[in-house]
Amino acid sequence: MNTPCICIAGPTASGKTAAAMAVAQSHAVEIISVDSALVYRGMDIGTAKPTRDELAAVPHHLIDIRDPRQAYSAAEFVADAGRLIADIRSRGKLPLLVGGTMLYFKALFDGLDDMPKADPAVRAALADEAAAQGWPALHAELARVDPATAARLAPNDSQRISRALEVFRVSGRPLSFFHAQGVARKSAAQGSGADAASLISLEPQDRGWLHERIAQRFDAMLEAGFVDEVKALRARGDLNRDLPSMRCVGYRQAWEALDGDYAMGELRDRGIFATRQLAKRQITWLRSMPQRQVVACDGPRALEQVLDIVAAQTRSRA
Repeated sequence: MNTPCICIAGPTASGKTAAAMAVAQSHAVEIISVDSALVYRGMDIGTAKPTRDELAAVPHHLIDIRDPRQAYSAAEFVADAGRLIADIRSRGKLPLLVGGTMLYFKALFDGLDDMPKADPAVRAALADEAAAQGWPALHAELARVDPATAARLAPNDSQRISRALEVFRVSGRPLSFFHAQGVARKSAAQGSGADAASLISLEPQDRGWLHERIAQRFDAMLEAGFVDEVKALRARGDLNRDLPSMRCVGYRQAWEALDGDYAMGELRDRGIFATRQLAKRQITWLRSMPQRQVVACDGPRALEQVLDIVAAQTRSRA
């Protein structure tokens, strides 16, 4: 049997974990997390990390593999996921990739632009320059060396301005050059064992249903001690709000509230709004993947439909 690889994607709060656990009840699976926030240790409440019981019931991978000070790239995910898919198949189990980081799915299916790797020294120098001059000044520099990229970035988009300038300083070529070339590492993607034809996409028919779920989840996080979790991360003394981990939705808003950027009483509304915006972006990404198999996550037969698709996929590969 050629063991298939099943992917379950969807916006936040669409029921991905419930769908994965349902699949695990009827198939021998190991779950590979496709989530850029779940990789971080000590970030449990605000990421809606699977519970201890869920983690114990089914083997999970790519969860708690990084300290919040460390970065984790799409390229690293592709390499890790490809290795894990092969390992899981060698054990005769079904690799089940589950998450909402659409860039990771796209990188897995299509490969990545072959641009320079991160350079910590250059990135640190850019951070120092930004602290002294401000990000708008660095945006102006980017406009001189890479006007195409600068035109699509806001003057305070620190993460993307930094990366674009880093690419230019390391390679001597603008970021737009690499995008225009469209040179993809197809060998990495094709060798991963995953393809878009196996992608189950959980998408709501009624956006209001998803918005209500997002609000309920954020309220549950606050009740579970999310603010205390962020306080504990701040108390370490080695983290800051510009790190990728602290830019995660919810954490960024909580950090800003604790910094006094706005009243703590505004955190709930700001966090829910930011999560809705994230969900909107996730759905847009999904709709750009035409081979996906859509399941209405707010429909009465959502889990049954997921199980039917998985059963059909496993039969077709037998």
